Amino acid sequence: MKNLLKPAAGFAALSLLVLACEKGDDLWDAMIPETEEQPTTTQIQGYVFRPALVAASEANVRQLKVPAGFTVSKFAEGLGKPRMLLITPAGHVYATDREAGTVTMLRDTNGDGVADQRSVVANIKQVHDLALYGGKMYLVAVKELYAASLNADGTLGTPQLLISDLPDGGQHPNRTIAFGPDGLLYITVGSTCNACPEPNPEHATILRANPDGTNRKIFAKGLRNTIGFGWHPQTGELWGLDHGIDWLGDEEQKEEVNKIVQGADYGWPYIYSDGKYNPSNRPEGDTTYAQYLQKTTLPTLLYQAHAAPMDMVYYTGNNFPAEYQNDAFVTMRGSWNRSKPSGYKVVRLHFENGQPTQFEDFLTGFLVDNNRAHFARLVGLAQHPDGSLLVADDTNGVLYRVAYGGQ
Repeated sequence: MKNLLKPAAGFAALSLLVLACEKGDDLWDAMIPETEEQPTTTQIQGYVFRPALVAASEANVRQLKVPAGFTVSKFAEGLGKPRMLLITPAGHVYATDREAGTVTMLRDTNGDGVADQRSVVANIKQVHDLALYGGKMYLVAVKELYAASLNADGTLGTPQLLISDLPDGGQHPNRTIAFGPDGLLYITVGSTCNACPEPNPEHATILRANPDGTNRKIFAKGLRNTIGFGWHPQTGELWGLDHGIDWLGDEEQKEEVNKIVQGADYGWPYIYSDGKYNPSNRPEGDTTYAQYLQKTTLPTLLYQAHAAPMDMVYYTGNNFPAEYQNDAFVTMRGSWNRSKPSGYKVVRLHFENGQPTQFEDFLTGFLVDNNRAHFARLVGLAQHPDGSLLVADDTNGVLYRVAYGGQ
């Protein structure tokens, strides 16, 4: 289906190609203003393709692919829509369900790699991510941050509200949190839109605050939607993966690996990828694209467009081979704005001398039926005390466990 939009006064012509593969998909309109720094006609192809959801059957799980010596199995299922994960040194596994507003605790009491106990330990509307610090669990929703005492049995005390005025959610309500080596709390706040100037300067940022929520400030900006982030175990440097802009075509915008530095601007919504100009937004005022590029911190590494990086965890356990130490694992939730799907997997991000160098597939096979269907879109990722990795799928409600058995 092809839709050629008639150009309005002051706008460039736009050709929008949409492949609708699911009932109810709508055509998306876009108008791109002319500027002296771009052609008067800009043509963009945008696709909508959502592979059908099928069951996480035993046959589907058996055909998942991991490197030689690794196994993948179900740690738990029937969990609704689990999003982010947190695991304590005692082995208590916590999964948030943003839609249900719950935090569920799971335990594998006999060490067989399957959860045999579960209970809901918190009810907070739109709760999304969790962090541990100072004997407390921190829980973040769209606009609120809470802290609750963590009991020895894994249950929580009554959550206490620390922040109530984080920015509105909009298109990206998925707040994530972590405590840095400096003992301060870092909070990601995505953009409200695909690509637009934000009236609230806290959107499209990473914020930093004291553990009690006070003294909140912008740490870095120009980050469209950085969900997975963390400090490298060897260097202490902060790295994050940012979601690219949609509606720039199958191969644009590629996902970004950024070294997150205090005070840096990573370009969104004007500059993307390796210094390209976003045709749908020009810098405000008299600033030109070239001038904005000069103050933009560009990514260190890029990944296939629309794969949607979610959680990131550095491997420091004692189960995987030594070559995996201090590399990162990243969940790629999967595309919808692409003619051929990307993502739907866990990838390994290699680090050499503390710097990210390349990606490679680690856990694949969630796309089936010649890529026309899927049985998982992956979100949370966490390392268990036994050295295995747990991965959350919020479509079929499964937590997967990846472990190494040798050979």
